[in-house]
Amino acid sequence: MSFLDRLVDALAARPRARRSLTVAAVVLIAAAVATIAYPVYTDLYHDSLQGRLARQLLAPSTRQAYLDGRLKPGESLTRLQIPKLGVNVVVVQGVDAASLRAGAGHYPETPLPCQEGDVAIAGHRTTYGKPFANVDRLVPGDRILLTTPVGSCTYQVSRPPFVVLPDDWAVVANTPGEYELTLTSCQPKGSASHRIVIKASMISSTGSL
Repeated sequence: MSFLDRLVDALAARPRARRSLTVAAVVLIAAAVATIAYPVYTDLYHDSLQGRLARQLLAPSTRQAYLDGRLKPGESLTRLQIPKLGVNVVVVQGVDAASLRAGAGHYPETPLPCQEGDVAIAGHRTTYGKPFANVDRLVPGDRILLTTPVGSCTYQVSRPPFVVLPDDWAVVANTPGEYELTLTSCQPKGSASHRIVIKASMISSTGSL
């Protein structure tokens, strides 16, 4: 008698074991479905939210709030484009969990986009539109564009992406006298054990920044 035949006979003689096996199978199936469905759900949520944020970014009230420095967490701050990666996402103010449902958020303790210092932006790699999914492919010379309610600027990646521990805040420390941009995300994808960091320097700007 094969192992499978013995297993079937054992389950037939033990209803409780049969029920336990059924429950375990249902739980495993549900977990697999949830694992697949969750990124899909977050991407749909992100797409819907981005439409509202895009309209908000163009509103006169947003421009005034930007000038006054009183944008709240979750409100539109700037559009970020990375031509090489096809990234085009509205970045919000704040990096708390709720704000980052937009896909990318600005560290509020760092300068506003295009201003002097180190502008820092965090983004998702596997959920909520995953705008930073492929930032590891960036190389020195690649362009990153920021468009704010009051102007725009272009940064150029200045060094290859590198990895740090999640509590290494030195990578977003201010740099007086410099015009820099720092992008951060989880590393590896789907894990918060480390952060991948992209550094860029401003090469041009327009508008009343």
